Amino acid sequence: MTPAAAMDRPPVIVGGNYRFTDAELARIAADQGDESAWRAGFDRFGSDVIRRVEGDFSVYLEDARGRQFAAVDRFAIHSLCYRIDGGRLHVGERADAVADGNAEIDPQAIFDYLFFHVIPAPRTIFAGVIRLPAGHYAFQENGKVTVARWWNPIFVENAPARFDELRQEFNRLLRDCVARELDGRRVGCFLSGGTDSSTIAGVVTELSGHPAHTYSIGFDAKGYDEMEYARVAARHFGTDHHEYYVTADDVAESIPAIAASYDQPFGNSSVLPAYYCAKMARESGIELMLAGDGGDELFGGNTRYAKQRIFEAYYRIPRPLRRSVLEPALLGKSAVKRVPGIRKAVSYVEQATVPLPDRMEMYNLLLRLGLDEVLTPEFLAKVDTAAPLRQQREIYDAASAQTLINRMLAYDWKYTLADNDLPKVLGAVARAGIPVAFPLIDDRLVDFSLRLPPAFKLKGTKLRWFFKEALRGFLPDTILAKKKHGFGLPFGIWATEHSQLRDLAFESVQSLGRRGIVRPDFIERLTSEYLPQHPG
Repeated sequence: MTPAAAMDRPPVIVGGNYRFTDAELARIAADQGDESAWRAGFDRFGSDVIRRVEGDFSVYLEDARGRQFAAVDRFAIHSLCYRIDGGRLHVGERADAVADGNAEIDPQAIFDYLFFHVIPAPRTIFAGVIRLPAGHYAFQENGKVTVARWWNPIFVENAPARFDELRQEFNRLLRDCVARELDGRRVGCFLSGGTDSSTIAGVVTELSGHPAHTYSIGFDAKGYDEMEYARVAARHFGTDHHEYYVTADDVAESIPAIAASYDQPFGNSSVLPAYYCAKMARESGIELMLAGDGGDELFGGNTRYAKQRIFEAYYRIPRPLRRSVLEPALLGKSAVKRVPGIRKAVSYVEQATVPLPDRMEMYNLLLRLGLDEVLTPEFLAKVDTAAPLRQQREIYDAASAQTLINRMLAYDWKYTLADNDLPKVLGAVARAGIPVAFPLIDDRLVDFSLRLPPAFKLKGTKLRWFFKEALRGFLPDTILAKKKHGFGLPFGIWATEHSQLRDLAFESVQSLGRRGIVRPDFIERLTSEYLPQHPG
């Protein structure tokens, strides 16, 4: 963020890659600078000024009347945190920068972290420090603070649609969104060999007229190395391809520095390979990385979408038959559930009878192990163990959609994108010292996805049907047919073999025991039994 130059005026702090859609504000920005445009827009439109901006951004401003305003873009690509002191907002990009010297660790945030592996907004690790959720703003006037959503995606689900017309529009938008990032800087592309990253690399090659610079990470561990798919894409598009194989030594060396670079605990281990990818690109002179994040969440590419559709089919069975026959027979105390061949039916009905979004947490490891088995009674007494699921239900129920696929997409725009995958990439590139852009979640493609028919996203159990069919002939068939993987990290496998990494992991977990959070007897089982038996 860049502070306003005129220090004698109320401050305006802005960041991001955005543009004003209001003609007058665009003119002011061109003539007087963005800060003047934001100030003029706030004076004229109040909080609605952000509805006249598109792109990724964060903004904080204060006017002459002492009113304060802070906002982040649709996916919180640019983060803002705040605390309230004396009726005023104290705002910063990082939670640790906003926390004052008396800030305490919030036990509920620790529980949320163990539940989600991240701390979803609006909570942060510090009590009293709030992270603005994606698509939200905070407004302070006369000591009263209002936090509200400014962008609520509305899915159009019943509009008539023709595949050929939508394919043409999609391909034009895709190229426009990538072209926007090709501004003369030396651009590189993350390349996992998946559909999204391969698409970005191919479009960059097509638009620039020369091979895209692509960067891939591999692992010398069975079942984790997907380098061959990246090579397929690189050969298909003729990219200038770069590879690096991350080792256990790399992970042991980089974990402390990368963890410390975040403003709070963050548990997506894919940040480590993403960092080495960005580091390799930075060292070869790349000035901007393009990432493919968002395609699965806009166009229906995650395997759980098809899985949940299968469970939802259960509700097409007449209710009397379900309640009076199937559920008593399969879920009751009858011995029938132990009959070979019946167990899958029992498992299916057990899961199907749990409503969404709760059903998606049935395999949450913390819950399956048992809260009382993992966490100390003293710690559990300090937290609301129902809070994570309560928040998830609120997010799922708030979706402006009727169909299963769109409700799940709206849910994932928070928990998968805004709270997890985007911070993963942003943290990795920040540590490597290089910026990143996400063409697939450009506002124009997001708006296009909102009016794409639900059946085009999930056709039966075929994931991201439209996206793949629209790019058939452009992407290699091998990439279109591959299953989703990404930059997964073989951490558990390495932790059983690499003494330095094992010691680092064990010490980290044991420290949670010493702090009275995790039960020491569970830590013993975790390290001596669970890890050797189930390293994956």
